Amino acid sequence: MTMELGALRTFIAVAEHASFTRAAEQLGMPKARVSTTIQQLEAELGTRLLHRTTRTVRLSPDGEQFRERALLLLADADDLQALFHQAPGALRGRLRVDMPIGLARMVVIPQLPAFMAAHPQLDIELSTTDRRVDVVHEGFDCVLRVGQLQDSELVARRLGVQRQINVASPAYLAAHGTPHSLCDLARHRIVRYAPGLGGGLAVWEYTADDGLATLPMASVVTVTSTDAYREACLAGLGIIQAPAYWLRPYIDAGALVEVMQAFGAPPMPVSLIYPNRRHVPKRVQAFMDWIDAVLQPYLQAPD
Repeated sequence: MTMELGALRTFIAVAEHASFTRAAEQLGMPKARVSTTIQQLEAELGTRLLHRTTRTVRLSPDGEQFRERALLLLADADDLQALFHQAPGALRGRLRVDMPIGLARMVVIPQLPAFMAAHPQLDIELSTTDRRVDVVHEGFDCVLRVGQLQDSELVARRLGVQRQINVASPAYLAAHGTPHSLCDLARHRIVRYAPGLGGGLAVWEYTADDGLATLPMASVVTVTSTDAYREACLAGLGIIQAPAYWLRPYIDAGALVEVMQAFGAPPMPVSLIYPNRRHVPKRVQAFMDWIDAVLQPYLQAPD
């Protein structure tokens, strides 16, 4: 088999954009050449990697498997090339990461220019989403995740925990009063946060002697993003429970008020997760070390 790295990069571009046209634009090559490259790759492999229609391009089951292996191969190729084409210690290549919107906007992105200045040959693709991405199948080098981990096939690097607090807007408290005990919550409501719309209970989370405890609550609005969660609270639609660092600017400005300090939700673990590989590329290791240092002022050590 005489497969070329250029063909792999072309395939990855088409798979990521789900479009021959956008892949050609990214690669700076004619669309016809992109199409020919994919056809030759499929002929060489003896399988169809992409299902094409007049409107859509999507990966076949074989294409999904091939994409995962191709990303690993290209990462290894970038590391090998870096050994001979740059100064010792310099980093190059693409780095694809994902993290929650709040952490990206308030903590990571403001400090990212310094990291990029130190590593000008790196190309970072930063995904910011509140959904849980598929690290392997979506080709991420590492993911910053808040909450309990369930991906057993991935490697996890625990960074610490982030303290959560309860807040409400002054307008909400003026209308409903300020709660001081769990009994007081019977006449209050919360903003419900959920990954998707639909059924589910709105609950107040707090730490009890035997661990996490929940209390059913009334709710008049459900949101699916952290930004909407905060904005609903600012609008007076209910109490929310969220990381302290994320809410502190609004508390300092008087837009939100902390309540029920004795009944806060348990701290949430913050971790970096990445695929279980033979070795971690230097650029990925360097980025994870940097993220660890950047986040430490906002985290606490786990109990």
